[in-house]
Amino acid sequence: MSEELPALVTRYLDGDQTSLTQLIDRFRGQVYGLCYRMLRQREDAEDATQETFFRVAKNLHQWDSNRAFEPWLLTIAGNRCRTLLSKRKRKPSVLSLEFPVEDDSSDRRAGVLLAEEIELALSGIRAEYREAFEMFHHQQLEYNDIAERLKVPLGTVKTWVHRARREIVLKLQNRGVVHEPTK
Repeated sequence: MSEELPALVTRYLDGDQTSLTQLIDRFRGQVYGLCYRMLRQREDAEDATQETFFRVAKNLHQWDSNRAFEPWLLTIAGNRCRTLLSKRKRKPSVLSLEFPVEDDSSDRRAGVLLAEEIELALSGIRAEYREAFEMFHHQQLEYNDIAERLKVPLGTVKTWVHRARREIVLKLQNRGVVHEPTK
């Protein structure tokens, strides 16, 4: 059984460097996953993950052990990603999504194309909208959990998810992927 988190943190704060390695090993996959979903580039996600753990090590003394560790950690990761996104120049990015195609059916190809179009639309919306949308739809988190992780009010999270949906649909309509419903 793995060591309890508060004890691991205390050991690190007392100078035991191996406890930091254990902490990183425990949360690396989760942090990298969030960074990759936000940044959409493996190298950037790796950099953001490394920067996140550097910040965690530097500021671990500020973590309140009466609060959950994971939201604190993922907030740091989200902030690192938002900082990196804000530094990127505004230029169109080429998405190269690879989906295994097991058969040649037109339905399968249409599904792959739609998935690519959705990812393209998602990559073109504001970072905070995308992050809230992905937490809600991909991670299947509740609005309250998202608000806690992002440290924003509940209403803001609901607004961001709604705006993300609306912007994705508009982008898909503008590209002719979906059509406006007839009334």
